[in-house]
Amino acid sequence: MDKVKIFDTTLRDGEQAPGASLNTEEKIRIARNLDNLGVDIIEAGFAASSPDDSNAILEIGKVVKKAQVCSLARAVERDIKLAGEALKKSKNPRLHTFISTSEIHMKYQIKKTEQEVIDITAKSVALARNYCDDVEFSAMDATRSEMDFLLKVFETAVKNGAKTLNIADTVGYMLPWVFADFVKKVVDHFKDTDVVISVHCHDDLGLASANSLSAVTAGARQIECAVNGLGERAGNTPLEEVVMAMKTRKDIFGIDTNINTKKLVKTSKLVSNLTGFPVPPNKAIVGRNAFAHEAGIHQDGILKHRETYEIMSAEDVGWQTNTLVLGKHSGRAALKDRYKDLGFELNEEEIVKIFQRFKDLADRKKEIYDEDLEAILEDERGKIGQKYELDLLQVSTGNKMIPTATIRLMENGEKELIGVANGTGPVDALCNAISKITGEKNRLTEFSVKAVTAGIDAVAEVTIKIEKEGRTYTGYGAAEDIVFASAKAYLNALNRSIRQRKK
Repeated sequence: MDKVKIFDTTLRDGEQAPGASLNTEEKIRIARNLDNLGVDIIEAGFAASSPDDSNAILEIGKVVKKAQVCSLARAVERDIKLAGEALKKSKNPRLHTFISTSEIHMKYQIKKTEQEVIDITAKSVALARNYCDDVEFSAMDATRSEMDFLLKVFETAVKNGAKTLNIADTVGYMLPWVFADFVKKVVDHFKDTDVVISVHCHDDLGLASANSLSAVTAGARQIECAVNGLGERAGNTPLEEVVMAMKTRKDIFGIDTNINTKKLVKTSKLVSNLTGFPVPPNKAIVGRNAFAHEAGIHQDGILKHRETYEIMSAEDVGWQTNTLVLGKHSGRAALKDRYKDLGFELNEEEIVKIFQRFKDLADRKKEIYDEDLEAILEDERGKIGQKYELDLLQVSTGNKMIPTATIRLMENGEKELIGVANGTGPVDALCNAISKITGEKNRLTEFSVKAVTAGIDAVAEVTIKIEKEGRTYTGYGAAEDIVFASAKAYLNALNRSIRQRKK
């Protein structure tokens, strides 16, 4: 069956979403998941944007086994050289360079003539080929470009060694039926070559998935997308949506991908937790309500025959049936084996810590679900490299009482720090107490909480965003107690800000 390549830009365009910054360790974790998911190309970053980005691309290139690792670069000499250096450890690298081709961008942004854009394209693609055999060229704002000129630019890129041509709907301007005609003209122009035509759609009009799929019907064979649709402004094409659309409607598309769809939910949760961007409950494929049925008519139909109201199965995308998996009498080996079934390889140090958390939870919670185990693991991994760790928390609050938090922290695993502070509520009080103890003043900009599973004893996941010196840092915490989870999330964000400043 014909195949479409999935080019994932979660770590590049996705990270450009305000507040979605990731450190190198977190990027490596996401890259490993994308590799296991079956993504064909991982755009690991924009090497010229910062030394951190360049280092992350280099480190990702060392660990990714199957996917191509890609770096973005503007069509300028410095960017391309830095991208080439960042990719030198990758087994199968791709260098992705771009320049604007629309009249409005050439006139107001890059201030170049049509001939200058053609000359820059020739020079930059040729230079990129010196560093990498596989070069992709993108026309930024291609969908607002004049077609004859766009084709001239693309021809120039191919003559100088580009193997993939990307049509970027940079501002989410296109409509599906218009885009199909637009893409077909490019596909037809290069039909006698081995060049792959790619599309990169933004979701400003809520049409990124529809536009990407219409491009496939017109002959595009690479889709640039991001997990959960993360990205600039309204985001990018959601990976999970286009993949499942092509899988579910093979009768229409007749096309396959290399994606292991059973790992979609796991990858979605990881990206959500590390970036601090919650997945809406009604989000297609990976939202927690995507396979939930409340209406009586729907429930009746599902009970009689699942396909009456479900066009795909929850298990096919990675949702687990909420069943009790382990009890308080379960041993360490059983716990480790269950994590392996869920797709997590734990080292001995992690098992020791998580097993104790599991036992403590099992003593208090009647039923333990897979989601609980995943939340515990994510919480424990979030502690790695933290300067401050929560040791004790007590909050006093109630009617006509001023909320007061008493906190004890461990600094670098040794020194005890104790503090007390008031606030307008329990979370405000604990944040004030932590700031008082550490001397770190931050502004809390976002706070969200969700239950991992159903039930009054559910584990709570809290995501917090703080702002310091113009930068945003995300923290994640999980616990049965919402206030305790909030303290852990705030500390997680605080520690990330400290690590970033040290770098």
